[in-house]
Amino acid sequence: MEKPAKLKLPEILACKQVAASRLVTVEAIDLKFSNNELRTYEKIKGGGRGAVLIVPMLDNDTMILIREYCAGTHSYQLGFPKGLIDSGEEPIVAANRELQEEIKMAATELTYIHKVSLAPAFFNATMEIFLATGLFDSALEGDEPEPLEIVHWPLSNYKDLLAQSDFTEARSISALMLVKDLLKG
Repeated sequence: MEKPAKLKLPEILACKQVAASRLVTVEAIDLKFSNNELRTYEKIKGGGRGAVLIVPMLDNDTMILIREYCAGTHSYQLGFPKGLIDSGEEPIVAANRELQEEIKMAATELTYIHKVSLAPAFFNATMEIFLATGLFDSALEGDEPEPLEIVHWPLSNYKDLLAQSDFTEARSISALMLVKDLLKG
């Protein structure tokens, strides 16, 4: 396998906020590249805490998914439980908290799978993926505006899940494939 070339990061000449809302801040960054090219990039400034996504396994073949409202597409989407890591919280603790808030279960075992980035050209957010096993009933109050629909799906039938019109989120698809490979070889 070929190692990536050592690239020199561009020099940041200026950085300014160009827009902000309750949820996001957009920054314009003036850059000078190693070949002296000048460019202005815009990026969404993340909170830096990160997020977690959990693939809960009820047994050796049954995954638990949720269907929830997604404002970005104004639709209900099927995916895995996920959420932000609270300030000072470890990712593994956040993963178990999100399980309790979203599917009303906790895990006796959480296995770290992989860290993914979300649109790194524009956003500095990352998400850590966990596999949850040894599930048991345990509920915490979540911040969802309505109850989430809980959906059980056989991992062995993952191709039909990929064909679902409401299972489109890249993070959930990535997690599905990573866990499928881990559990099924």
